[in-house]
Amino acid sequence: MFKNFWYAVEFSTDLEVGKPKKVKILGQQLVLYRKNSDHSVVAMSDLCVHRGAALSGGSIKDDCIVCPYHGWEYDPDGVVQKIPAQPDKGIPRKARIDSYPTQEKYMFIWVYMGDLPEEERPPIPDWSDIDDTETYRAVTGSFLWKSNYERILENGIDVAHTPFVHGGVFGNPEKPEVPDFVMEDSDWHCKISIELNPPRSKGIWGMINPNRQDLSERPPVPVSTTWFMPNMILLDVGTPMGAMKIFDVNIPIDEETTLVKFVALRTFFKGKWADRDARRRVFKVLYEDQAIVDHVRPELLPFDLSAELHIKSDQNAVKYRRRRQELIEAGWGVEGNTIVGEGGARVEARVIPSPTRKAVPELASAWNFKEVRSREILDARGEASTPRVEHRLVLHDDDSAAPEADAIGDIAGDEITTTYVTTSNKEDNA
Repeated sequence: MFKNFWYAVEFSTDLEVGKPKKVKILGQQLVLYRKNSDHSVVAMSDLCVHRGAALSGGSIKDDCIVCPYHGWEYDPDGVVQKIPAQPDKGIPRKARIDSYPTQEKYMFIWVYMGDLPEEERPPIPDWSDIDDTETYRAVTGSFLWKSNYERILENGIDVAHTPFVHGGVFGNPEKPEVPDFVMEDSDWHCKISIELNPPRSKGIWGMINPNRQDLSERPPVPVSTTWFMPNMILLDVGTPMGAMKIFDVNIPIDEETTLVKFVALRTFFKGKWADRDARRRVFKVLYEDQAIVDHVRPELLPFDLSAELHIKSDQNAVKYRRRRQELIEAGWGVEGNTIVGEGGARVEARVIPSPTRKAVPELASAWNFKEVRSREILDARGEASTPRVEHRLVLHDDDSAAPEADAIGDIAGDEITTTYVTTSNKEDNA
């Protein structure tokens, strides 16, 4: 999973004014809410810095979100503005949580999960066809997978599987060959354009479809599949009745769970009466894919490109994997932001740094999250011989040098500063 990208996390219409909403992405809990002043969207960590309550269970006051536990009020930048328990004392300068940039485009709420400055961020893809309500009729939907998002993405751009997984829907078992294709790519996307032979039409589609039943009598259909880094797909099909485009985002909740949200456009049968059937057809394909992908092994894409066999029809997926490896090597993976609790449960969470951490360097240690990199993580990376490093949060009441002892000091003043004391536990690796 990758940070430093814009992620579509929810449909705009599903976030109401005055109703905070919890979403999970990249293993991190976020809260979304709309400001009362202009209804713009705020996204921040769903974790009160005081006692860890979920802000998504709170309320909206003016443009702030109010913690349901002790009433701490956070402004849209994630900064605490009020502590009801001590109204006459100053608010600690570091009483804040991560707040992330947001945009509303193409029917989605997009959240930037990373800390790059604006000019260095990868773009949101141009999905402006979604806004063209004169040309297209749209239906939307959500679908939960128990699979990794990259396996789902590769399935979505794979034309070779359609005759076998979707035979009779839009894959043609009579002609499974994948002809030559045209490729167009950039650092952030790759598009494959191809012509495929359609299957026989059935039911009302068979009566309306001008194609004859013989394979030789059915003209080829132009199809393109496009991936956009890190988790988006566009399927574009020129059916005999008109254009059909399916935009989907594969939201990585965690390594093993993915929430797909789609917008399916069509230029034909644009009356509301056809929406139910259009939505049903998309879900039929998703269920067929899920039956295969949920049982693919290994569950995660291999790091080594040569670990799985590739042929010419896999070229789109190979491009994705190469770009993925470049981003891993650039340090864009989220593994370094993993927080692992101690004890038998080994509960994991993630906190992705927000842009404010780089924009305001003096607040770099303001985020009071305990980080413990467990032995299991080190073992998984082949680092078992390296001493385990723990970062324990130490609180003290001034900005002097951190105490050498690994202990929690008294909170005596209005402002709390944080220091991470590093210890090596060599005996764990004996």
